[in-house]
Amino acid sequence: MTYPIDIIGLGAGTIDQLPLGIYRRIMSAQRLVVRTKDHPVVAQLAAEGIEIKSFDHVYEACSDDFEQVYQAIVDELLQLAEQQPVLYAVPGHPAVAERTTVLLRESSANVTVLGGSSFLDDMFQAVEVDPIDGFQLVDSFDLASDQLNLNQHLIIMQVFNSLMAGDVKLTLMEQYPWEHSVFIVDAAGTDQQQIQEVPLHELDHFDGTYNLRSVYVPPVERHEQVNSFGLLAHYIDEIISAEGDPWIIDQTNQSLIPYLKEETAELIEAIESGDTDHMVEELGDVLMQVMYHARIGELAGEFQLEDVLAALNRKLYRRHPHVFGDATAKTAEEVEILWQQIKAQEKGGD
Repeated sequence: MTYPIDIIGLGAGTIDQLPLGIYRRIMSAQRLVVRTKDHPVVAQLAAEGIEIKSFDHVYEACSDDFEQVYQAIVDELLQLAEQQPVLYAVPGHPAVAERTTVLLRESSANVTVLGGSSFLDDMFQAVEVDPIDGFQLVDSFDLASDQLNLNQHLIIMQVFNSLMAGDVKLTLMEQYPWEHSVFIVDAAGTDQQQIQEVPLHELDHFDGTYNLRSVYVPPVERHEQVNSFGLLAHYIDEIISAEGDPWIIDQTNQSLIPYLKEETAELIEAIESGDTDHMVEELGDVLMQVMYHARIGELAGEFQLEDVLAALNRKLYRRHPHVFGDATAKTAEEVEILWQQIKAQEKGGD
């Protein structure tokens, strides 16, 4: 027989901030199992006489691999559920960025998420942000620069030590200005709350471990998003518009051919010269020509940039089954044979 596993959230604050129903559920339990004792509520519950078992020993044993940590915790929970009902408590809300909840739901266990309070309300209040403006919530382990929206508020969870903060910093600096102000928020909504404003490039300049630490990154003014493809598209749209540049408005895809040839020739010259700065500039000029052609095609009602991107992405995926699929090509010669087969299939499809 397998007993149920009920999951509750401890919020981000003190015992006084627990929902009444959650508090009563805890007080009626024989024992509370917590992911970690490093949370303000856990010590307060222990002081009220609640028997508490934690998984801190798992963190110590598997400290270099958090996915392994979470799986080990779930394995122990499943073993406990073979003996008795389990009340399992996690920081924050169990349905918000909680990996063990996901793994438990994927198992065959009888799992019920009872809820709790999320840290988000306290976080928004701490940094004085209205979420109606739009925001992204990202776990530090899953942060990827190509998924960032610089026009929205960004909250990054679990930036608990300088090593993780360093990884976050490097990822953010692929898109954000190095001097962009970010806010390190500890224990939001508690009497231990602290907020530090630092430039992005100093995000990892701290020691110690902080399990209730998150980072808030404000939006970036549009004209400062110089690393963004979105800003480039915006500029092109503004330049090639009724109120934009008079010269480019009169151009067609045909009339721009000489300029594309000129910029391509200059790029080749820069590559052959080995001048990196010159090559960066000329690559930009060629990209500008591509954007011009796409925008002019859109205004003519023939095609748009999204059509170009869709065609290219499909081609890249289709022509690299040895990267994205099950095909095998370990040498350049094998890749060439594979490409020829794919091209023949494409022509046959036409």
